[in-house]
Amino acid sequence: MLKIEHLTKTYGNTKAVDDLTLHIQPGEIFGFIGHNGAGKSTTLKSAVGILPFDNGEITINGHSIKTDPVTCKKDLAYIPDNPDLYEFMSGIGYLNFIADIFGISSDDRQERIRRYADTFELTSSLAQPISAYSHGMKQKLALISALIHEPKLIIMDEPFVGLDPKASHLLKQMMREHCDKGGAIFFSTHVLEVAEKLCDKVAIIKQGKLVKVGTMEEVKGDDSLEEVFLELEEE
Repeated sequence: MLKIEHLTKTYGNTKAVDDLTLHIQPGEIFGFIGHNGAGKSTTLKSAVGILPFDNGEITINGHSIKTDPVTCKKDLAYIPDNPDLYEFMSGIGYLNFIADIFGISSDDRQERIRRYADTFELTSSLAQPISAYSHGMKQKLALISALIHEPKLIIMDEPFVGLDPKASHLLKQMMREHCDKGGAIFFSTHVLEVAEKLCDKVAIIKQGKLVKVGTMEEVKGDDSLEEVFLELEEE
Protein backbone atom coordinates (compact mmCIF):
# COMPACT_ATOMS: atom_id res chain seq x y z
CA MET A 1 0.00 0.00 0.00
CA LEU A 2 2.64 2.52 1.11
CA LYS A 3 6.34 1.99 0.45
CA ILE A 4 8.93 4.43 1.74
CA GLU A 5 12.36 3.52 0.38
CA HIS A 6 15.58 5.17 1.62
CA LEU A 7 13.86 8.48 2.34
CA THR A 8 16.26 11.32 3.13
CA LYS A 9 15.23 14.90 3.83
CA THR A 10 17.60 17.65 4.94
CA TYR A 11 17.09 21.17 6.23
CA GLY A 12 20.37 23.02 5.77
CA ASN A 13 23.01 20.86 7.42
CA THR A 14 20.47 18.86 9.44
CA LYS A 15 19.14 15.50 8.28
CA ALA A 16 15.53 15.48 9.47
CA VAL A 17 15.02 12.00 7.99
CA ASP A 18 18.02 9.78 7.28
CA ASP A 19 17.71 6.81 4.88
CA LEU A 20 14.31 5.70 6.20
CA THR A 21 12.62 2.59 4.76
CA LEU A 22 9.12 1.47 5.83
CA HIS A 23 6.45 -0.70 4.20
CA ILE A 24 2.79 -0.41 5.26
CA GLN A 25 0.61 -3.25 3.97
CA PRO A 26 -3.18 -3.40 3.40
CA GLY A 27 -4.98 -4.26 6.62
CA GLU A 28 -2.33 -2.71 8.89
CA ILE A 29 -2.59 0.02 11.47
CA PHE A 30 1.01 1.21 11.58
CA GLY A 31 2.14 3.48 14.42
CA PHE A 32 5.04 5.93 14.11
CA ILE A 33 6.71 6.88 17.41
CA GLY A 34 9.40 9.40 18.27
CA HIS A 35 10.14 12.47 20.34
CA ASN A 36 9.44 16.01 19.07
CA GLY A 37 11.81 16.77 16.21
CA ALA A 38 12.60 13.11 15.50
CA GLY A 39 11.37 13.36 11.90
CA LYS A 40 7.82 11.99 12.15
CA SER A 41 5.95 14.94 10.63
CA THR A 42 8.59 15.38 7.92
CA THR A 43 8.14 11.73 6.94
CA LEU A 44 4.36 12.00 6.84
CA LYS A 45 4.40 15.24 4.84
CA SER A 46 6.83 13.69 2.38
CA ALA A 47 4.62 10.63 2.01
CA VAL A 48 1.57 12.71 1.05
CA GLY A 49 3.43 14.99 -1.36
CA ILE A 50 3.54 18.16 0.73
CA LEU A 51 7.31 18.19 1.20
CA PRO A 52 9.86 17.46 -1.51
CA PHE A 53 12.65 15.16 -0.40
CA ASP A 54 16.30 14.82 -1.32
CA ASN A 55 16.72 11.10 -1.89
CA GLY A 56 14.65 7.94 -1.95
CA GLU A 57 11.26 7.00 -3.31
CA ILE A 58 7.72 6.87 -1.94
CA THR A 59 5.00 4.89 -3.71
CA ILE A 60 1.31 4.42 -2.98
CA ASN A 61 -0.27 1.40 -4.65
CA GLY A 62 2.73 1.30 -6.96
CA HIS A 63 2.52 4.97 -8.02
CA SER A 64 5.29 7.44 -7.23
CA ILE A 65 4.36 10.47 -5.12
CA LYS A 66 7.10 12.31 -7.04
CA THR A 67 6.04 11.58 -10.61
CA ASP A 68 2.33 10.73 -10.24
CA PRO A 69 1.08 12.74 -7.25
CA VAL A 70 -2.52 13.15 -8.43
CA THR A 71 -3.08 9.40 -8.75
CA CYS A 72 -1.52 8.89 -5.31
CA LYS A 73 -3.66 11.57 -3.68
CA LYS A 74 -6.85 10.00 -5.02
CA ASP A 75 -6.04 6.94 -2.93
CA LEU A 76 -5.07 8.68 0.30
CA ALA A 77 -6.26 11.07 2.98
CA TYR A 78 -4.01 13.16 5.19
CA ILE A 79 -4.95 14.64 8.55
CA PRO A 80 -2.30 16.99 10.01
CA ASP A 81 -1.91 17.59 13.72
CA ASN A 82 -3.37 21.09 13.34
CA PRO A 83 -5.80 21.08 10.40
CA ASP A 84 -5.77 24.22 8.26
CA LEU A 85 -9.38 24.61 7.18
CA TYR A 86 -11.06 27.40 5.22
CA GLU A 87 -12.58 29.18 8.20
CA PHE A 88 -14.76 31.49 6.10
CA MET A 89 -16.72 28.42 4.96
CA SER A 90 -19.44 26.64 6.88
CA GLY A 91 -18.81 23.07 7.92
CA ILE A 92 -21.19 21.70 5.30
CA GLY A 93 -19.77 24.04 2.66
CA TYR A 94 -16.27 22.72 3.36
CA LEU A 95 -17.37 19.08 3.16
CA ASN A 96 -19.14 19.69 -0.14
CA PHE A 97 -16.02 21.44 -1.43
CA ILE A 98 -13.92 18.37 -0.59
CA ALA A 99 -16.56 16.10 -2.13
CA ASP A 100 -16.42 18.18 -5.34
CA ILE A 101 -12.63 17.79 -5.52
CA PHE A 102 -12.92 14.01 -5.34
CA GLY A 103 -15.92 13.80 -7.67
CA ILE A 104 -18.27 12.23 -5.12
CA SER A 105 -21.86 11.96 -6.32
CA SER A 106 -24.64 13.90 -4.61
CA ASP A 107 -26.28 10.78 -3.14
CA ASP A 108 -23.00 9.33 -1.86
CA ARG A 109 -21.81 12.55 -0.27
CA GLN A 110 -25.12 13.17 1.47
CA GLU A 111 -25.16 9.68 2.94
CA ARG A 112 -21.52 9.80 4.06
CA ILE A 113 -21.68 13.31 5.49
CA ARG A 114 -24.83 12.45 7.40
CA ARG A 115 -23.34 9.21 8.71
CA TYR A 116 -20.01 10.64 9.85
CA ALA A 117 -21.43 13.92 11.16
CA ASP A 118 -23.96 12.00 13.25
CA THR A 119 -21.23 9.67 14.50
CA PHE A 120 -19.03 12.57 15.63
CA GLU A 121 -22.01 14.59 16.89
CA LEU A 122 -21.26 17.46 14.53
CA THR A 123 -24.49 17.55 12.52
CA SER A 124 -26.03 20.45 14.42
CA SER A 125 -22.89 22.56 13.84
CA LEU A 126 -22.41 22.01 10.11
CA ALA A 127 -24.27 25.24 9.19
CA GLN A 128 -21.96 27.32 11.38
CA PRO A 129 -18.79 28.97 10.05
CA ILE A 130 -15.65 26.97 10.76
CA SER A 131 -14.20 30.08 12.45
CA ALA A 132 -16.67 29.45 15.29
CA TYR A 133 -15.51 25.85 15.82
CA SER A 134 -13.40 24.71 18.75
CA HIS A 135 -10.15 22.85 18.06
CA GLY A 136 -11.91 19.55 18.72
CA MET A 137 -14.71 20.39 16.30
CA LYS A 138 -12.20 21.33 13.61
CA GLN A 139 -10.44 18.01 14.18
CA LYS A 140 -13.73 16.16 13.75
CA LEU A 141 -14.50 18.08 10.55
CA ALA A 142 -11.05 17.25 9.20
CA LEU A 143 -11.66 13.57 9.97
CA ILE A 144 -14.99 13.60 8.14
CA SER A 145 -13.46 15.38 5.14
CA ALA A 146 -10.77 12.69 5.02
CA LEU A 147 -13.22 9.81 5.18
CA ILE A 148 -15.89 10.89 2.70
CA HIS A 149 -13.95 9.85 -0.42
CA GLU A 150 -13.25 6.42 1.12
CA PRO A 151 -9.45 6.49 0.74
CA LYS A 152 -7.45 3.28 0.72
CA LEU A 153 -4.64 4.83 2.76
CA ILE A 154 -5.10 7.24 5.68
CA ILE A 155 -2.08 9.12 7.02
CA MET A 156 -2.54 11.01 10.29
CA ASP A 157 -0.29 13.18 12.43
CA GLU A 158 -1.30 13.01 16.12
CA PRO A 159 -4.97 12.30 15.29
CA PHE A 160 -6.16 12.05 18.90
CA VAL A 161 -5.01 15.53 19.97
CA GLY A 162 -8.02 17.71 20.80
CA LEU A 163 -10.59 14.92 20.61
CA ASP A 164 -12.80 14.17 23.59
CA PRO A 165 -12.77 10.60 24.97
CA LYS A 166 -15.90 9.56 23.07
CA ALA A 167 -14.60 10.86 19.74
CA SER A 168 -11.22 9.19 20.37
CA HIS A 169 -12.98 5.88 20.99
CA LEU A 170 -15.02 6.25 17.81
CA LEU A 171 -11.92 7.09 15.79
CA LYS A 172 -10.13 4.00 17.07
CA GLN A 173 -13.11 1.87 16.04
CA MET A 174 -13.18 3.47 12.59
CA MET A 175 -9.44 2.90 12.14
CA ARG A 176 -9.82 -0.80 12.89
CA GLU A 177 -12.85 -1.13 10.62
CA HIS A 178 -11.06 0.66 7.80
CA CYS A 179 -8.13 -1.74 7.95
CA ASP A 180 -10.33 -4.81 8.38
CA LYS A 181 -11.84 -3.85 5.00
CA GLY A 182 -8.41 -3.86 3.37
CA GLY A 183 -7.34 -0.25 3.90
CA ALA A 184 -4.17 0.88 5.67
CA ILE A 185 -3.38 3.53 8.27
CA PHE A 186 -0.04 5.17 9.03
CA PHE A 187 -0.12 7.57 11.96
CA SER A 188 2.14 9.28 14.46
CA THR A 189 1.29 9.58 18.12
CA HIS A 190 2.74 10.42 21.51
CA VAL A 191 0.02 8.42 23.25
CA LEU A 192 1.97 5.19 23.61
CA GLU A 193 -0.80 3.32 25.46
CA VAL A 194 -3.13 3.88 22.50
CA ALA A 195 -0.47 2.77 20.02
CA GLU A 196 0.25 -0.38 22.01
CA LYS A 197 -3.40 -1.43 22.05
CA LEU A 198 -4.32 -0.33 18.54
CA CYS A 199 -1.36 -0.92 16.22
CA ASP A 200 -0.47 -4.05 14.28
CA LYS A 201 3.03 -2.71 13.63
CA VAL A 202 5.08 0.14 15.00
CA ALA A 203 8.25 2.01 14.04
CA ILE A 204 10.38 4.11 16.37
CA ILE A 205 12.42 6.96 14.91
CA LYS A 206 15.22 8.84 16.66
CA GLN A 207 17.04 11.85 15.21
CA GLY A 208 15.80 10.97 11.75
CA LYS A 209 16.92 7.34 11.86
CA LEU A 210 14.76 4.26 12.21
CA VAL A 211 15.82 2.48 15.40
CA LYS A 212 13.17 -0.24 15.72
CA VAL A 213 10.35 -1.60 13.56
CA GLY A 214 8.12 -4.67 13.53
CA THR A 215 4.93 -6.10 14.91
CA MET A 216 3.97 -4.83 18.33
CA GLU A 217 5.09 -8.13 19.87
CA GLU A 218 8.46 -7.98 18.08
CA VAL A 219 9.13 -4.41 19.17
CA LYS A 220 8.09 -4.56 22.81
CA GLY A 221 8.53 -8.20 23.75
CA ASP A 222 7.53 -8.67 27.39
CA ASP A 223 7.91 -4.96 28.16
CA SER A 224 5.50 -2.12 27.55
CA LEU A 225 5.91 0.10 24.50
CA GLU A 226 6.61 3.00 26.84
CA GLU A 227 9.50 1.11 28.48
CA VAL A 228 11.02 0.21 25.12
CA PHE A 229 10.68 3.77 23.85
CA LEU A 230 12.30 5.30 26.93
CA GLU A 231 15.18 2.81 26.80
CA LEU A 232 15.87 3.66 23.17
CA GLU A 233 15.69 7.38 23.91
CA GLU A 234 18.35 7.03 26.59
CA GLU A 235 20.83 5.20 24.35
